[in-house]
Amino acid sequence: MDSYEPGAHSFVLKIWIEESGDAAIPTKWRGHITHVPSGQRRYFEALEEIIHFVQPYLEEMGVQFAPRQGLPQRWLKCLRHRLTR
Repeated sequence: MDSYEPGAHSFVLKIWIEESGDAAIPTKWRGHITHVPSGQRRYFEALEEIIHFVQPYLEEMGVQFAPRQGLPQRWLKCLRHRLTR
């Protein structure tokens, strides 16, 4: 089976909790996203950075974004909600 799918991109998203060990310092979460075909990876501390990583791949596929639109915010809002529960 051919793993390359024209017109598709795969990404792996990993998110973890980073505890400081000091009760006075709030716990933070971190993450990274990897583009599977190229192996390119970006570490992030804000969910919006995921959009900045994925958007160029979508534009390469012909997806057009209105100025300042970015990716649909609904999926990002859902992910943020799940991380803060």
